[in-house]
Amino acid sequence: RIYRYQTHDYAFSSNERLLHALGGNDFTRLLNQTIDEAMQKAGFSHKFINEVVCPAMRVNYGQGVNINGFVGAVSLAGVESGLWSVKGGNKLVCTGLIYASKAEVIPGTVLSIEPKIRPRPTGEPLKLYQVTYNTTSGLTGDTYDIVVVAAPLSRKMADITFKNFDPPVPEFPNPYHQTVTTLVHGRLNASFFGYRDPSAFRFGAIFTTENPKLFINSLGVVSPVEDGGAEGKLPLRSAVWKVFSKEVLTKEQLNLLFSSYDSIKVKKWLAYPRYSPPEKCPPVVLHDNIYYLNGIERAASAMEMSAIAAKNAALLAYHRWYGNADKIDQEDLYEKLKTEL
Repeated sequence: RIYRYQTHDYAFSSNERLLHALGGNDFTRLLNQTIDEAMQKAGFSHKFINEVVCPAMRVNYGQGVNINGFVGAVSLAGVESGLWSVKGGNKLVCTGLIYASKAEVIPGTVLSIEPKIRPRPTGEPLKLYQVTYNTTSGLTGDTYDIVVVAAPLSRKMADITFKNFDPPVPEFPNPYHQTVTTLVHGRLNASFFGYRDPSAFRFGAIFTTENPKLFINSLGVVSPVEDGGAEGKLPLRSAVWKVFSKEVLTKEQLNLLFSSYDSIKVKKWLAYPRYSPPEKCPPVVLHDNIYYLNGIERAASAMEMSAIAAKNAALLAYHRWYGNADKIDQEDLYEKLKTEL
């Protein structure tokens, strides 16, 4: 539904309102219960939840079935077949959007944002924002009418200082969950997974259940986009394996997983929020004309969610700037648009 609403230029002033427009109270209720509780209420067994749902949560969000029900549903959608991939990597989505928008890109790190008032030629006050950022040329900045923050606001992420705001812009104590990605070019040790005969081991993806003895969340073969049918199939020779874990794997652990390997790449990253319902999403509007995209990650962190949040913020900023109140926070849009057509 959201794509239809956004095609008709409707926007929402909060993440909760956006979710409510999509699925009513059922969607917002999912933020206040775990995926475990939601699945049990839907009639699924503990065995199914522990052995099917939990592994999906661990591979997609590095957490168990205590994450909120909405992100849990997003996670389950992510393990279905027929998903799309971006040839060349997801980063091309960003570069493609920048190119299409003809935006001027200033490489640098934003340090602070501060409200400023400048007189118009008519003498009326003009509200602006002074954005200070660090570039290779040193400390610099500029003033802007509208600011959109598209990075998680926390000390470990986008550490932006909001200066001299009245009332002050609140801090959001939203911890992010660390996931360690290890890319290994090598041959998997089938005996570690209970197969004495390596030729009998034909899996290209392995998910795990909650078990304190396990030191990985998942591992799977990384296949080029062109090899659409190869995903999840075990190659005959060495391959590139992607391992997700909570901590950096030791040499001993790598030797347990792989019978041989010749190259390793390790990346620690704060991949997504640490989910713990009930969830409270940060506001979309931080100040008069400052908008925050990443609050939607508290509902669910995904590329699609970020794209929805970005378009919503763009529409919201436009409508608030031009006073189009009839395009903001409208109820019953589904029925309204259906009758219009």
